[in-house]
Amino acid sequence: MSESQSNVAEFSVSEISFSIKRTMEETFGYVRVRGELGRISRPGSGHIYLDLKDDRSVLSGVIWRGVASKLKIQPEQGLEVIATGKITTFPGQSKYQMVIDALEPAGAGALMALLEERKKKLAAEGLFAEERKRRLQPLPKVIGVVTSPTGAVIRDILHRISDRFPIHVLVWPVRVQGETSGAEVANGIRGFNALEPGGPIPRPDLLIVARGGGSIEDLWGFNEEAVVRAAAASDIPLISAVGHETDWTLIDLAADLRAPTPTGAAEIAVPVKAELMAMVDDRSRRLNSGLVRFVTGRRTELRAASAALPAPQDLLALPRQKFDNLANGLERALIVSTRAHRTHFQNFAGRLSPLLLSRLSTKARQDLVQASDRQQRALKVAVAQKRQSFEALAVRLTPTRLTQQAVLGQERLTGLGDRLDRAYLARVTHEKARLDGLQKLLKSLSYKDVLARGYAVVRDDSGQPVRSAADVASGAALSIELADGMVDAVAMSDSAAPKPAKAKPKKTGSGKTSPVDQGSLF
Repeated sequence: MSESQSNVAEFSVSEISFSIKRTMEETFGYVRVRGELGRISRPGSGHIYLDLKDDRSVLSGVIWRGVASKLKIQPEQGLEVIATGKITTFPGQSKYQMVIDALEPAGAGALMALLEERKKKLAAEGLFAEERKRRLQPLPKVIGVVTSPTGAVIRDILHRISDRFPIHVLVWPVRVQGETSGAEVANGIRGFNALEPGGPIPRPDLLIVARGGGSIEDLWGFNEEAVVRAAAASDIPLISAVGHETDWTLIDLAADLRAPTPTGAAEIAVPVKAELMAMVDDRSRRLNSGLVRFVTGRRTELRAASAALPAPQDLLALPRQKFDNLANGLERALIVSTRAHRTHFQNFAGRLSPLLLSRLSTKARQDLVQASDRQQRALKVAVAQKRQSFEALAVRLTPTRLTQQAVLGQERLTGLGDRLDRAYLARVTHEKARLDGLQKLLKSLSYKDVLARGYAVVRDDSGQPVRSAADVASGAALSIELADGMVDAVAMSDSAAPKPAKAKPKKTGSGKTSPVDQGSLF
């Protein structure tokens, strides 16, 4: 080594890295950067990592969890924004980045472009289709209103409903402006739909989502996908009353009906009670008048029809005369019929003498004896034939023959048993060899053997393996899996990590020094 080289100051990697970090932060301080959002990453830690880019360069940025929860506009890829923050470096990877404290869209044109793109996407899914919209009930019993409980909107709605037709109104309080407004409105719509009919809290027959007028940024929460999807999926008919008549949001397209103002939504929801009562009275009078005219007309028609009918005594005169004629002839016919049946009976009685009955009985007895004799002879012949057939079978069924068949069957059964044992043994041997091969393959592919050689697996708090140091934030909880168990750890930045003690070189048996072992990363 030359003398000139030995005079150059030596710096550690950390000293150079943190010197550059201080220089960057002192030189730039707080800056405002305009650009288009590129890659956006949201790990489980709650931080947001993104890229700001233009047509020539890319600037990495990070939004810490506390700032991300307060953003008015959530970062989306392709949105042109103005980011405010400070330029700093990340020494762990020798890269610079911007820590963003505020994020706002670069003018209304960017929001309108994003709104139009989102509108096309949701329309392609059919969320704005007219056939999905339902008719409103003409007179709901309960109305659910999703709006701010402290604004003038809810007072206008309640006042107008009270003037027109006082009914039960339920209010789901939400923020109608700000970062969490979209999620709260979507939860309000889903919450009303989750109420059970007949439960302790009545389920609304109609929903109104309302807010006063404002700029596109103020109304942006009603353009979020969660709100649009909740409105489209609502089983309860929904009226959107967001902004003034000239304002429009995506929930207006997904709702069953859009009202120009919150007051207009109340007018659409319920009729005027006095007008409704007047209409009922008018229709009641018309119904009574029509009923009187109907009864009067039917009475007149009945009287005209009854005048054209003959008298009751005239209708019964002819049947009464026929009945008298038939009654007079019935007595004579009964006498004639009795005489005819007596003559017929006397003729049969002369033929039914005791001698004739005795002859018929004797003949029937002889026929019965002859039939019995024929049956006895036939039975004897059948028994003899069956006995001969049985004796022929008995000759064939000798004990010797049965013993021979049993021996043959036993030999065949023994052969089949031997074949079954050989086949079972061969199958078991084959499956055992296959299982041994799979076990060896599993062992060769398992990461446990890698851990046994001194390596470790680092996982984040959700149990996912950490593949890059850039994915680990300072203070994040980690778990380290070793060959013999798990160890919990907390990640620290290079500035906060304690410097490892300088290890002394070890002497080997030959008197030479061995190189110092590398320290643990944790």
